[in-house]
Amino acid sequence: MGFMSRLSDALGTNRTLIGALHFPPLPTFEGFTSLEEVLEFSLKNAEKLEKAGFDSIIVENNYDLPHLIKVGPETISVMKYLTKEIMKQVSIPIGISVLWNSFGAAFEIAKETNAKYIRVPVFVDRVETSYGKVIGEPEKVIEVRKNLNADDVLILADIQVKHSKLLNVRPISEAAKEAVEKGADGLIVTGNWTGDSPKMGDLKQVRLASGKDFPIIVGSGATKENIKSLMSVATGVIIGTDLKEFDVASREKHVNLVGPYTPISEKKAKEFVEAFRLATK
Repeated sequence: MGFMSRLSDALGTNRTLIGALHFPPLPTFEGFTSLEEVLEFSLKNAEKLEKAGFDSIIVENNYDLPHLIKVGPETISVMKYLTKEIMKQVSIPIGISVLWNSFGAAFEIAKETNAKYIRVPVFVDRVETSYGKVIGEPEKVIEVRKNLNADDVLILADIQVKHSKLLNVRPISEAAKEAVEKGADGLIVTGNWTGDSPKMGDLKQVRLASGKDFPIIVGSGATKENIKSLMSVATGVIIGTDLKEFDVASREKHVNLVGPYTPISEKKAKEFVEAFRLATK
């Protein structure tokens, strides 16, 4: 079965709108308050995304700073718990992202919670991050999925991901082609940083390299203003930070642009869904 069929089955649509739910700091990380507070905040945001009309939610340990390339068992355990609780509250499909590149943890969480997909920031690239070098291991990703009997968990792979310096410099089309060949079920294309949209030229190169119908998801910088243009090439969007309640003046106070307990704005979420639906009619 092709990915588009699997994606349709998993998310109910070929034009995918994914809301990112950023967990506040989890246990063992600076800024952790209490599990009750993390859960309450996360449930409220999940409900807002579902109510606004998102097709899916991807949960992420965005505020566990400094990030670990591979997380420990405490993070896996807590993310399993939080994901299960969110699934009790909302009925739309869930995906898992474990930063920085903890695909084994993500598969483990997805397998236990019946999440539909994981995000792998570094799949075929080699990058330098603020937290160390990350070398893509596509064969290992596929092997881990197989060993966990998680073949139904889809792999959304970033190519030339944001927040990093590319070490194997090459055209993005080459990275896209390799990612498809090595087993990615969908590709995520980002700008350089949170809030930066991908260049249209990059998206078009990725489309040519991956084929007419292959899922390409914009992973940063989508706005109501540029969504029509982005979706003329892409098949989906992940949006997180831009949905939050903040003004421009508060953007630079945190490495993630805004603090961990900045809630999602119902108004922004609804307006973005409307813009996305118009752009994909």
